[in-house]
Amino acid sequence: AIVKEGGKTWFFVTADYAFGTQLQEAAARVVLANGGKILGAVRAPLGTTDYSSFLLQAQASGAQVLGLANAGTDFSNSLKAADEFGITKSMRPAALLAFLTDIHSVTLQTAHGLYLTTAWYWDLNEETRAFAKRFFAKIKREPTMDQAGFYSATWQYLNAVKTVGSTDPDLVIAQLKKIRINDMFTKNGYIRADGLMVHPMYVMQVKTPAESKYPWDYYKVIKVMSGEEADGTQPDPACSLVKK
Repeated sequence: AIVKEGGKTWFFVTADYAFGTQLQEAAARVVLANGGKILGAVRAPLGTTDYSSFLLQAQASGAQVLGLANAGTDFSNSLKAADEFGITKSMRPAALLAFLTDIHSVTLQTAHGLYLTTAWYWDLNEETRAFAKRFFAKIKREPTMDQAGFYSATWQYLNAVKTVGSTDPDLVIAQLKKIRINDMFTKNGYIRADGLMVHPMYVMQVKTPAESKYPWDYYKVIKVMSGEEADGTQPDPACSLVKK
């Protein structure tokens, strides 16, 4: 979505371990497939607190998009530093894995304009808001996509156990692969042969403080991707699970 909106050239600040490498490689494939270019990347050690040298390299590249291939504290620290150095004024920041709680931590003042993808957002519709209301009453903050996903997965598993009358994993997964998953997390989701649950994904942009009308009102939907668009139409044929 960012490439199609004009963000053709990318530079990555990547967490220097397998997770960051995977994020960068996955994003780079999409950028290149859509006609964009990768102008460079720099690896930052896990737990870096001073991102100045890494961000200056990104700025010097002349890239339009700053791809943050990190998560958690690394994401927060790198985005805060990019904002402090004024880099977000000349480069469009894109988070490859950011959670609602990360945005809450860095604040809209710092994060506004950031692009990210998410599987779920608490304020999408009446069902998501109803679940979020129950969650908030107990935890005192809105749920992230992972928390909603874990709830959905547990609920669907327990329903499958009830249906087949057993906890035998082969029977349970066979039942789960028969059904379409419709709950507060997704509609018309399904489990592929390789065990991946296919469901829509959302490209979001973080709102400005002026756009946010109430607490935790942080995202606006830029694009809804189908499950097939997000995950591909077929699993990797080399996957051993496909052959079972």
